[in-house]
Amino acid sequence: MSALGTFHTDIKAILEQARGKARSAVNAAMVEAYWLIGRRIVEEEQRGQHKAEYGSRLLENLSKALTSDFGRGFSYANLRNFRQFYLTYPDQEICYTVCSKLSWSHNRLIMRVDDPKARTYYLTEGAAQQWSVRQLERNIQTHSFQRLLSSQASEAEGDAASAHALGDFIKDPYVLEFLQLPEAGQLKESRLEQAIIDELQKFLLELGKGFSFVARQMRISTETSHFYIDLVFYNYLLKCFVIIDLKTGKLSHQDIGQMDMYVRMFDDLKRGEDDNPTIGIILCDSKDETVVKYSILQGSQQLFASKYQRVLPTEAELIAEIEREKRLIEGSD
Repeated sequence: MSALGTFHTDIKAILEQARGKARSAVNAAMVEAYWLIGRRIVEEEQRGQHKAEYGSRLLENLSKALTSDFGRGFSYANLRNFRQFYLTYPDQEICYTVCSKLSWSHNRLIMRVDDPKARTYYLTEGAAQQWSVRQLERNIQTHSFQRLLSSQASEAEGDAASAHALGDFIKDPYVLEFLQLPEAGQLKESRLEQAIIDELQKFLLELGKGFSFVARQMRISTETSHFYIDLVFYNYLLKCFVIIDLKTGKLSHQDIGQMDMYVRMFDDLKRGEDDNPTIGIILCDSKDETVVKYSILQGSQQLFASKYQRVLPTEAELIAEIEREKRLIEGSD
């Protein structure tokens, strides 16, 4: 090997080692902080155990306060995860010596395994074999621990994934929030879908009917999954959020079910006490016909329904705008 080749190899080894140390440090700090938060939540719940109203709103109030202080990463669902993490591993030594060797995304999956022996297996094997989150989830779902016991095999089925590079690790949404790093776009969209969303955003803002733009590709999370909403607006005339999901292809019952879930989750996680129910709009291209669907769920009163019919753009307006943009896009090819 040439002198330059040796020099390059040495520098590469230094950087890879530094990345490994940084990854381990971030993991350990996150896991320790979330375990401590979980313990403090449980302590506070026990202190207020005779105050039902206080106990029931503890996490909700804490989520609002921490989000105000630190930004994203402290949703009600995340705080429930921290609490469950402590309850699953009340021994702090396990947190430091075992759990900290895996990312928080790994730990979220493992702590939901009921069998303590299986949890220990997934913790130790996941760290030793450097399983990716996807591989860990697959092993849990296919009961690799139970299959290992039944076959008395010495190794779990499946190939071990290679270790994460620091760049891959930092993409984990929890790490982005923990370190307060900017989040890059999560979803890749086709040119047509992207262009329609771009123009639709401008179109709605130009309607002049009380719309204010809130976010694009807004993430809402459960304890185990992340979902991304294409566009989020707030209408101050209706006093409600309006969320839009754009689909390329024929409208399916899964799309409608997904919007139903988005609306319910948004109401649960984002809607304020004085806000009216969230409105969901699905826009999708079905052959040569554009289909527009509105959804108002959970406690919508007729008075509010009549207001939204007057304030929101009509189906005809939305269809005309989408078709116009499609012609412009196709004509530019």
